[in-house]
Amino acid sequence: MLKLIIGNRAYSSWSMRGWLALKASELEFEELVVPLFDEAWDKRREGGEFAPSLGKVPVLWHGETVVWDSLAIIEYCVDLTERARFWPEDDPARGMARSMAAEMHSGFANLRRDLPMNVRKILGPCQLSKEVTAEINRILTLWAQARARFGGTGDFLFGEWCATDMMFAPVVTRFVTYAVPVPPFAAAYMEAVLAHPHVAGWIDQAQDEPWVIERYEEVAAKA
Repeated sequence: MLKLIIGNRAYSSWSMRGWLALKASELEFEELVVPLFDEAWDKRREGGEFAPSLGKVPVLWHGETVVWDSLAIIEYCVDLTERARFWPEDDPARGMARSMAAEMHSGFANLRRDLPMNVRKILGPCQLSKEVTAEINRILTLWAQARARFGGTGDFLFGEWCATDMMFAPVVTRFVTYAVPVPPFAAAYMEAVLAHPHVAGWIDQAQDEPWVIERYEEVAAKA
């Protein structure tokens, strides 16, 4: 049995990515939601289930195998199932899809810091720094290139739902939360992502969580 440890759905973008991967795999898995930064957090993160990841989420256990980091979890799910569930079949499309997913994985630090994920909030437009604006423009450029080259008649970046969409799904929620202005093609893509049953299910379950991380609420309020 697979076991996925995730943080609060409202705030944990990396948990969302790992969870979307498990859902796409269609493998049966147990999930454990761990409230981040609560009173028991420091003690909990010292436990054996968290040890390999230094207390970070998500963490996937499969028997004696432990996989942490969302992109690694995606690739582990590929190994357990089939590549076509996660990556385009076409070589050029797959090359771009993997590159975009990797860039999302390692980049956009200013966006992450200034516009923290909070799927329970929809705020008005906020003042964006030039660094965040540059990163948003980069994301929109990547989306436009993927849609133009490989989107075809599908709704997602490479036509069908894939790992790249999973990696960018939390960005879509951030754009909604902070009312980031986007061109029509991006708005249509965002609508498709939010309507995907896995994404919609994650957001729906987040609404009923009892936990609130005040500093994320304060950052959102000041944005």
